[in-house]
Amino acid sequence: MIKQTYYYLQDKVEPCYNLAVEQHLLESVPTEACILYLWQNQRTVVIGKNQNCWKECKLQQLSDDGGQMVRRLSGGGAVYHDLGNLNFTFLIRKQDYDISRQLEVILQALLLLGIPAEKSGRNDLLADGRKFSGNAFYESGDYAYHHGTLMVNVDRSQLGKYLQVSAEKLASKGVSSVQARVVNLNELKPDLTIKELQQALLQAMEIVYGCPIQPWQEEKLDLAQIAIYQAKYASDEWRLGRPIPFSWEMSHRFPWGEIQLQCEVNRGKIQQSNIYSDAMDGELIEKIAEQLQGCAFGSKAMVARLAEMPVRAEIDDLCQYLTGLQM
Repeated sequence: MIKQTYYYLQDKVEPCYNLAVEQHLLESVPTEACILYLWQNQRTVVIGKNQNCWKECKLQQLSDDGGQMVRRLSGGGAVYHDLGNLNFTFLIRKQDYDISRQLEVILQALLLLGIPAEKSGRNDLLADGRKFSGNAFYESGDYAYHHGTLMVNVDRSQLGKYLQVSAEKLASKGVSSVQARVVNLNELKPDLTIKELQQALLQAMEIVYGCPIQPWQEEKLDLAQIAIYQAKYASDEWRLGRPIPFSWEMSHRFPWGEIQLQCEVNRGKIQQSNIYSDAMDGELIEKIAEQLQGCAFGSKAMVARLAEMPVRAEIDDLCQYLTGLQM
Protein backbone atom coordinates (compact mmCIF):
# COMPACT_ATOMS: atom_id res chain seq x y z
CA MET A 1 0.00 0.00 0.00
CA ILE A 2 1.29 3.44 -0.93
CA LYS A 3 2.16 5.42 2.20
CA GLN A 4 4.26 8.20 0.65
CA THR A 5 4.26 10.08 -2.65
CA TYR A 6 7.06 12.20 -4.09
CA TYR A 7 7.48 14.44 -7.11
CA TYR A 8 10.50 15.46 -9.14
CA LEU A 9 10.19 18.37 -11.57
CA GLN A 10 12.87 18.29 -14.25
CA ASP A 11 13.99 21.63 -15.68
CA LYS A 12 16.37 20.21 -18.32
CA VAL A 13 15.02 19.49 -21.82
CA GLU A 14 17.78 17.12 -23.03
CA PRO A 15 16.10 13.78 -23.87
CA CYS A 16 18.98 11.41 -23.13
CA TYR A 17 19.55 13.03 -19.74
CA ASN A 18 15.85 12.91 -18.93
CA LEU A 19 15.60 9.22 -19.80
CA ALA A 20 18.69 8.58 -17.66
CA VAL A 21 17.09 10.33 -14.69
CA GLU A 22 13.92 8.30 -15.24
CA GLN A 23 15.86 5.02 -15.10
CA HIS A 24 17.77 6.14 -12.00
CA LEU A 25 14.55 7.14 -10.23
CA LEU A 26 13.07 3.76 -11.07
CA GLU A 27 15.92 2.04 -9.26
CA SER A 28 15.63 4.43 -6.29
CA VAL A 29 11.92 4.37 -5.47
CA PRO A 30 11.35 3.22 -1.85
CA THR A 31 8.89 0.51 -0.87
CA GLU A 32 5.30 1.65 -0.37
CA ALA A 33 6.05 4.86 -2.27
CA CYS A 34 5.40 6.38 -5.68
CA ILE A 35 7.47 9.05 -7.43
CA LEU A 36 5.81 11.30 -10.01
CA TYR A 37 8.45 12.54 -12.43
CA LEU A 38 7.46 15.48 -14.68
CA TRP A 39 9.75 16.39 -17.58
CA GLN A 40 9.96 17.90 -21.06
CA ASN A 41 12.03 17.39 -24.20
CA GLN A 42 12.85 19.88 -26.91
CA ARG A 43 12.14 18.71 -30.51
CA THR A 44 12.49 14.97 -29.98
CA VAL A 45 11.09 11.81 -31.49
CA VAL A 46 10.95 9.06 -28.85
CA ILE A 47 10.53 5.54 -30.17
CA GLY A 48 9.63 2.34 -28.35
CA LYS A 49 12.22 -0.24 -27.41
CA ASN A 50 11.30 -2.61 -30.24
CA GLN A 51 10.70 -0.13 -33.05
CA ASN A 52 12.60 0.38 -36.27
CA CYS A 53 13.72 4.01 -36.13
CA TRP A 54 13.97 4.36 -39.92
CA LYS A 55 10.39 3.29 -40.34
CA GLU A 56 9.08 5.59 -37.61
CA CYS A 57 11.16 8.73 -38.04
CA LYS A 58 12.70 10.91 -40.74
CA LEU A 59 16.06 10.90 -39.04
CA GLN A 60 17.88 13.26 -41.38
CA GLN A 61 15.08 15.84 -41.40
CA LEU A 62 14.93 15.75 -37.60
CA SER A 63 18.71 16.10 -37.28
CA ASP A 64 18.85 18.93 -39.83
CA ASP A 65 16.26 20.81 -37.77
CA GLY A 66 18.30 20.38 -34.60
CA GLY A 67 16.17 17.61 -33.11
CA GLN A 68 17.02 14.21 -31.67
CA MET A 69 15.70 10.67 -31.93
CA VAL A 70 15.93 8.59 -28.75
CA ARG A 71 14.86 5.08 -27.82
CA ARG A 72 13.18 4.44 -24.48
CA LEU A 73 13.06 1.29 -22.34
CA SER A 74 9.33 0.76 -22.70
CA GLY A 75 7.47 -0.65 -25.67
CA GLY A 76 4.78 1.05 -27.71
CA GLY A 77 4.87 3.53 -30.55
CA ALA A 78 6.75 6.62 -31.63
CA VAL A 79 5.81 10.02 -30.19
CA TYR A 80 6.91 13.59 -30.86
CA HIS A 81 7.93 15.86 -27.97
CA ASP A 82 8.38 19.60 -27.93
CA LEU A 83 8.02 22.20 -25.18
CA GLY A 84 4.26 22.23 -25.67
CA ASN A 85 4.20 18.70 -24.24
CA LEU A 86 4.51 17.59 -20.61
CA ASN A 87 5.78 14.08 -19.94
CA PHE A 88 4.92 12.19 -16.77
CA THR A 89 6.30 9.01 -15.21
CA PHE A 90 4.87 7.08 -12.26
CA LEU A 91 7.75 5.13 -10.67
CA ILE A 92 6.66 2.48 -8.21
CA ARG A 93 7.29 -0.99 -6.80
CA LYS A 94 5.46 -3.80 -8.58
CA GLN A 95 3.42 -4.69 -5.52
CA ASP A 96 1.73 -1.28 -5.66
CA TYR A 97 1.64 -0.88 -9.44
CA ASP A 98 -1.90 -0.04 -10.53
CA ILE A 99 -2.39 1.42 -14.02
CA SER A 100 -6.01 2.38 -13.37
CA ARG A 101 -5.06 4.30 -10.23
CA GLN A 102 -2.17 6.02 -11.99
CA LEU A 103 -4.37 7.06 -14.91
CA GLU A 104 -6.91 8.33 -12.40
CA VAL A 105 -4.29 10.89 -11.29
CA ILE A 106 -4.25 12.30 -14.83
CA LEU A 107 -8.03 12.31 -15.11
CA GLN A 108 -8.40 13.92 -11.68
CA ALA A 109 -5.87 16.63 -12.59
CA LEU A 110 -7.83 17.51 -15.72
CA LEU A 111 -11.06 17.54 -13.74
CA LEU A 112 -9.47 20.09 -11.39
CA LEU A 113 -8.70 22.17 -14.48
CA GLY A 114 -12.24 21.87 -15.78
CA ILE A 115 -11.43 19.49 -18.64
CA PRO A 116 -13.48 16.27 -18.71
CA ALA A 117 -11.45 13.29 -19.99
CA GLU A 118 -11.74 9.52 -20.20
CA LYS A 119 -9.70 6.36 -20.62
CA SER A 120 -9.68 4.65 -24.01
CA GLY A 121 -8.37 1.09 -24.14
CA ARG A 122 -5.21 0.47 -22.13
CA ASN A 123 -2.86 3.12 -23.42
CA ASP A 124 -4.74 6.27 -24.37
CA LEU A 125 -6.60 9.14 -22.73
CA LEU A 126 -9.20 11.16 -24.63
CA ALA A 127 -10.70 14.62 -24.22
CA ASP A 128 -13.48 15.78 -26.52
CA GLY A 129 -13.20 12.34 -28.16
CA ARG A 130 -9.60 12.97 -29.24
CA LYS A 131 -6.29 11.66 -27.95
CA PHE A 132 -4.16 13.98 -25.81
CA SER A 133 -2.07 11.34 -24.04
CA GLY A 134 -0.36 8.10 -25.02
CA ASN A 135 1.03 5.75 -22.38
CA ALA A 136 3.70 3.06 -22.21
CA PHE A 137 4.88 0.66 -19.51
CA TYR A 138 8.08 -0.97 -18.27
CA GLU A 139 9.01 -3.49 -15.57
CA SER A 140 12.40 -4.50 -14.19
CA GLY A 141 12.72 -6.83 -11.22
CA ASP A 142 10.62 -5.47 -8.37
CA TYR A 143 10.26 -2.09 -10.04
CA ALA A 144 7.88 -0.71 -12.67
CA TYR A 145 7.08 2.53 -14.35
CA HIS A 146 4.22 3.94 -16.37
CA HIS A 147 4.94 7.01 -18.45
CA GLY A 148 3.23 9.07 -21.08
CA THR A 149 2.67 12.37 -22.82
CA LEU A 150 0.26 15.22 -22.13
CA MET A 151 -0.26 17.47 -25.14
CA VAL A 152 -0.80 21.03 -23.95
CA ASN A 153 0.34 23.12 -26.90
CA VAL A 154 2.31 20.79 -29.18
CA ASP A 155 3.14 22.05 -32.68
CA ARG A 156 1.06 19.44 -34.48
CA SER A 157 2.46 20.39 -37.88
CA GLN A 158 5.68 18.72 -36.77
CA LEU A 159 4.01 15.35 -36.12
CA GLY A 160 3.74 14.56 -39.81
CA LYS A 161 7.04 16.23 -40.62
CA TYR A 162 9.08 13.84 -38.47
CA LEU A 163 6.86 10.80 -37.95
CA GLN A 164 5.82 10.19 -41.54
CA VAL A 165 6.64 6.75 -42.83
CA SER A 166 8.97 6.84 -45.83
CA ALA A 167 7.41 6.24 -49.22
CA GLU A 168 10.10 3.61 -49.86
CA LYS A 169 9.16 0.00 -49.31
CA LEU A 170 10.25 -1.14 -45.86
CA ALA A 171 9.55 -4.60 -44.49
CA SER A 172 10.40 -4.60 -40.79
CA LYS A 173 10.13 -6.92 -37.81
CA GLY A 174 9.79 -3.90 -35.55
CA VAL A 175 6.56 -2.45 -34.17
CA SER A 176 4.70 0.17 -36.20
CA SER A 177 2.92 3.23 -34.90
CA VAL A 178 -0.67 4.07 -35.67
CA GLN A 179 -1.26 7.80 -35.63
CA ALA A 180 -4.52 8.79 -33.97
CA ARG A 181 -6.60 11.95 -34.08
CA VAL A 182 -5.08 14.18 -31.41
CA VAL A 183 -5.97 17.35 -29.51
CA ASN A 184 -4.00 19.90 -27.52
CA LEU A 185 -5.47 20.56 -24.09
CA ASN A 186 -5.24 24.32 -24.63
CA GLU A 187 -7.82 23.90 -27.39
CA LEU A 188 -10.22 22.94 -24.59
CA LYS A 189 -8.81 25.39 -22.00
CA PRO A 190 -7.07 28.21 -23.92
CA ASP A 191 -5.25 29.72 -20.94
CA LEU A 192 -3.74 26.41 -19.76
CA THR A 193 0.02 26.47 -19.06
CA ILE A 194 2.52 23.68 -18.42
CA LYS A 195 3.10 24.99 -14.90
CA GLU A 196 -0.63 24.98 -14.16
CA LEU A 197 -0.91 21.38 -15.36
CA GLN A 198 2.08 20.38 -13.20
CA GLN A 199 0.45 21.83 -10.10
CA ALA A 200 -2.86 20.12 -10.88
CA LEU A 201 -1.05 16.77 -11.19
CA LEU A 202 0.60 17.21 -7.79
CA GLN A 203 -2.74 18.07 -6.23
CA ALA A 204 -4.36 15.07 -7.92
CA MET A 205 -1.64 12.76 -6.56
CA GLU A 206 -2.62 13.72 -3.03
CA ILE A 207 -6.31 13.20 -3.78
CA VAL A 208 -5.91 9.79 -5.43
CA TYR A 209 -3.28 8.34 -3.03
CA GLY A 210 -4.57 10.04 0.10
CA CYS A 211 -1.22 11.23 1.45
CA PRO A 212 0.80 14.46 1.23
CA ILE A 213 3.25 14.72 -1.66
CA GLN A 214 6.86 15.74 -1.04
CA PRO A 215 9.68 16.80 -3.38
CA TRP A 216 12.32 14.19 -4.24
CA GLN A 217 15.48 15.91 -3.06
CA GLU A 218 18.29 16.63 -5.54
CA GLU A 219 20.90 15.18 -3.19
CA LYS A 220 19.27 11.77 -3.64
CA LEU A 221 20.30 11.72 -7.29
CA ASP A 222 23.42 9.72 -8.15
CA LEU A 223 24.87 11.96 -10.86
CA ALA A 224 27.61 9.49 -11.76
CA GLN A 225 25.06 6.74 -12.42
CA ILE A 226 22.87 9.14 -14.37
CA ALA A 227 25.86 10.04 -16.56
CA ILE A 228 26.41 6.35 -17.35
CA TYR A 229 22.77 5.93 -18.35
CA GLN A 230 22.84 9.14 -20.37
CA ALA A 231 25.81 7.88 -22.39
CA LYS A 232 23.90 4.66 -23.10
CA TYR A 233 20.80 6.46 -24.35
CA ALA A 234 22.94 8.75 -26.53
CA SER A 235 24.94 5.90 -28.10
CA ASP A 236 24.25 4.77 -31.66
CA GLU A 237 24.40 1.20 -30.40
CA TRP A 238 21.26 1.81 -28.32
CA ARG A 239 19.52 4.34 -30.57
CA LEU A 240 20.12 2.68 -33.94
CA GLY A 241 21.78 -0.66 -33.44
CA ARG A 242 19.28 -2.85 -31.65
CA PRO A 243 18.98 -6.25 -33.35
CA ILE A 244 15.87 -5.54 -35.41
CA PRO A 245 16.72 -6.93 -38.87
CA PHE A 246 14.81 -5.45 -41.78
CA SER A 247 14.91 -5.11 -45.52
CA TRP A 248 14.77 -1.82 -47.41
CA GLU A 249 14.17 -1.28 -51.08
CA MET A 250 14.08 1.70 -53.41
CA SER A 251 13.55 1.95 -57.13
CA HIS A 252 13.93 4.92 -59.45
CA ARG A 253 14.49 5.61 -63.14
CA PHE A 254 17.47 7.81 -63.91
CA PRO A 255 18.46 9.16 -67.35
CA TRP A 256 21.01 6.35 -67.64
CA GLY A 257 18.68 3.54 -66.56
CA GLU A 258 16.38 2.15 -63.89
CA ILE A 259 17.80 0.99 -60.58
CA GLN A 260 16.32 -1.21 -57.86
CA LEU A 261 18.43 -1.19 -54.71
CA GLN A 262 17.74 -3.73 -51.95
CA CYS A 263 19.48 -3.69 -48.56
CA GLU A 264 19.39 -6.14 -45.66
CA VAL A 265 20.02 -4.17 -42.48
CA ASN A 266 20.86 -5.35 -38.97
CA ARG A 267 22.15 -3.37 -35.97
CA GLY A 268 22.03 -0.24 -38.08
CA LYS A 269 24.41 -1.52 -40.76
CA ILE A 270 23.87 -2.79 -44.30
CA GLN A 271 24.78 -6.45 -44.15
CA GLN A 272 24.08 -7.13 -47.80
CA SER A 273 23.01 -5.05 -50.79
CA ASN A 274 21.79 -6.05 -54.23
CA ILE A 275 21.10 -3.87 -57.25
CA TYR A 276 18.98 -4.72 -60.27
CA SER A 277 19.34 -2.35 -63.18
CA ASP A 278 19.08 -2.04 -66.94
CA ALA A 279 22.01 0.41 -66.99
CA MET A 280 24.57 -0.25 -69.70
CA ASP A 281 27.55 -0.26 -67.29
CA GLY A 282 26.89 -3.49 -65.42
CA GLU A 283 30.29 -3.46 -63.73
CA LEU A 284 29.62 -0.08 -62.14
CA ILE A 285 26.30 -1.34 -60.76
CA GLU A 286 28.06 -4.28 -59.10
CA LYS A 287 30.68 -1.95 -57.58
CA ILE A 288 27.97 0.28 -56.09
CA ALA A 289 26.36 -2.72 -54.40
CA GLU A 290 29.73 -3.84 -53.01
CA GLN A 291 30.53 -0.31 -51.82
CA LEU A 292 27.40 -0.14 -49.67
CA GLN A 293 27.96 -3.40 -47.80
CA GLY A 294 28.99 -2.74 -44.19
CA CYS A 295 27.89 0.89 -44.42
CA ALA A 296 25.72 2.46 -41.71
CA PHE A 297 22.12 2.67 -42.93
CA GLY A 298 20.89 6.18 -43.61
CA SER A 299 21.05 8.79 -46.35
CA LYS A 300 24.12 10.67 -45.12
CA ALA A 301 26.20 7.58 -44.41
CA MET A 302 25.30 5.91 -47.72
CA VAL A 303 26.04 9.06 -49.70
CA ALA A 304 29.39 9.48 -47.92
CA ARG A 305 30.30 5.87 -48.71
CA LEU A 306 29.39 6.25 -52.41
CA ALA A 307 31.32 9.52 -52.59
CA GLU A 308 34.50 7.50 -51.98
CA MET A 309 34.12 5.98 -55.43
CA PRO A 310 35.59 7.59 -58.59
CA VAL A 311 33.46 10.46 -59.87
CA ARG A 312 30.68 9.32 -62.19
CA ALA A 313 27.43 10.95 -63.26
CA GLU A 314 25.52 7.80 -62.25
CA ILE A 315 26.89 7.95 -58.70
CA ASP A 316 26.14 11.68 -58.42
CA ASP A 317 22.54 11.05 -59.49
CA LEU A 318 22.13 8.22 -56.98
CA CYS A 319 23.63 10.33 -54.18
CA GLN A 320 21.24 13.19 -54.92
CA TYR A 321 18.30 10.80 -54.84
CA LEU A 322 19.36 9.21 -51.54
CA THR A 323 19.90 12.66 -50.02
CA GLY A 324 16.35 13.59 -50.94
CA LEU A 325 14.98 10.57 -49.04
CA GLN A 326 16.21 12.07 -45.73
CA MET A 327 16.43 8.71 -43.98
